[in-house]
Amino acid sequence: MRNLKETAGITLAVGLLAGMAGATPSTTYWTPATTDIQSYRVLHVGIDNYFTVQRKQDHNAGQFPTDLQMELGILPFDKVQAEVGVDYLQPQDDPFLFNAKIGSPENAWFKGSPAVNAGIFDVGAKRGVTDYDILDVLIGKTIPVFGRLFIGGYHGNGGTLLNSQGDTDNIGIMIAMDHGFWPVKDKSGDEYNRMVFAADWASGKNYIGGGGAGLYYYFTKNISLLTGPVFFNDKGINGEWKWTTQLDINVPF
Repeated sequence: MRNLKETAGITLAVGLLAGMAGATPSTTYWTPATTDIQSYRVLHVGIDNYFTVQRKQDHNAGQFPTDLQMELGILPFDKVQAEVGVDYLQPQDDPFLFNAKIGSPENAWFKGSPAVNAGIFDVGAKRGVTDYDILDVLIGKTIPVFGRLFIGGYHGNGGTLLNSQGDTDNIGIMIAMDHGFWPVKDKSGDEYNRMVFAADWASGKNYIGGGGAGLYYYFTKNISLLTGPVFFNDKGINGEWKWTTQLDINVPF
């Protein structure tokens, strides 16, 4: 994988990278551009799918592997939180990818302080193939009426985070927002938004580059379904746009 400018190497890389979509910690939509972190002793279970609409499947334009993901909050503090997680992608060679992040929520240190966090994702065990080792730093802030805004940057392994030509493209920015509406209360009196609009985008002509917008529907405060389109910066890697459905369940224990 290190000599990806050779034709055979490029073919292998493109096929592999196209299968890595969604292998992330807590996300906004397509990217991990959110300062949300799983609460202590809350297990998140997610199932993400990305598939074509009215198109025949070929090498790059077809659907991605299904991503089964789990994240767990591991710190019992209010001001500093952390999560660790694993993704299992199938069908996919070398299907396991790991992630972790740590940070602080809004207003943790003083009134009006932004949320901040740093993390690493897409850490695979196969050197030169799945060791993307992408570091990211994010800042988030709630803006009245608008919703929440997130912005940050990422830096991955230059030997594996490549464009479709086999060139290194391992540094970029991410931006995202979400806006909740239709507030409701559960039987315990806890309020949450029944629907949330979310959108994000990442720069870079690599498998991360791209974004989209869609809607979350919360059946309960712990169970939601997200759906909408995703578009890509480098179609040589991820193919044409896909439609995503993402089921998310939080399980306190």
